[in-house]
Amino acid sequence: MSTTKKIAGAALAAALGVTTLGACGGGDTKDKPVGASDAPKSKTVTLVSHDSFNVTEAVLKEFEQQSGYTVKVLKSGDAGAALNQEILTKGSPRGDVFFGVDNTLLSRALDNGIFTPYEAKGLGGVKPEYVLDKEHRVTPVDSGDICVNYDKAYFADKKIAPPQTLDDLVKPEYKNLLVVENAATSSPGLGFMLASVGKYGEEGWKDYWSKLKANGVEVVDGWEQAYNERFSGSAGGKKAKGDRPLVVSYASSPPVEVLYGEPQPAEAPTGVSTGTCFRQVEFAGLLKGAKNEEGGKALVDFLISKKFQEDMPLQMFVNPVTKDAALPELFTKHGVVVEKPENVAPETIAKNREQWVKAWTALVVK
Repeated sequence: MSTTKKIAGAALAAALGVTTLGACGGGDTKDKPVGASDAPKSKTVTLVSHDSFNVTEAVLKEFEQQSGYTVKVLKSGDAGAALNQEILTKGSPRGDVFFGVDNTLLSRALDNGIFTPYEAKGLGGVKPEYVLDKEHRVTPVDSGDICVNYDKAYFADKKIAPPQTLDDLVKPEYKNLLVVENAATSSPGLGFMLASVGKYGEEGWKDYWSKLKANGVEVVDGWEQAYNERFSGSAGGKKAKGDRPLVVSYASSPPVEVLYGEPQPAEAPTGVSTGTCFRQVEFAGLLKGAKNEEGGKALVDFLISKKFQEDMPLQMFVNPVTKDAALPELFTKHGVVVEKPENVAPETIAKNREQWVKAWTALVVK
């Protein structure tokens, strides 16, 4: 699926020259061979994830000390590539827990039977709208909204109100202003296409994209190019002299612009068009055939613990899914709450994704 990082905040931090703390077991434990988990009662538990998994070292060490397990993180590219590897090694997994399958890929993962059902301790504290698998083969860990971001300065200078809805984007005043990612090669690009499916349905989404194309939408391969080269509102886009004041990114992108701004601005330079969003939910699951099943269960429990859920926003720039987790001030001050994101059922996505992407490509790119 995507050739870009699934978590835009982590990618943005990297683009701004900021090194985020990678997840590891502390000391030299991250270099222990996978074979260390072969022994009975192994104290090493391996988490397979996409490249953007991150956790504060102190939070991870606290889990290790309390549980007695050492965590090894095996990062495996973007979410689609990581999932493909687990499907290919089904029954003989590379780790104990897989993190990073989202609702656009969920049915594919479940249909391939790579997970062992496990009802995590603390699952009752997860908001029920995120519990999409009643068999508990996967556990919700985070959510994030793919949305159009806008350059506040551009619209203030032009004295034009920024767009707020999908309908707005096809209006003449926004002609030649929007850059989007390719739905065939980018996770946010796919999510934005799915937002149009959710909004206009099977009968109307292609007509919507015909209107967007007529209104001068620009398509690039991935988020990095769209946000840090073509978008005029980001730090990277300013340096690259980007001239598109509208871009498909994430609702968490404005807080990241503040966090890594030099100097740090008092207000985010970008805003979010909250009526353009598609909600992604990411899950973790105990891999079938895990060598350390008990350690894997403890790790899944940890991922929905209050400690991890409250650490996660500033590490991966996503939202917690538990009811009692508080957001950091950076999110509450500079972020937005998307009240009604578009959604498409995972089974509907699984059934139609390929044909939708082919239709989108033929309509918009070719």
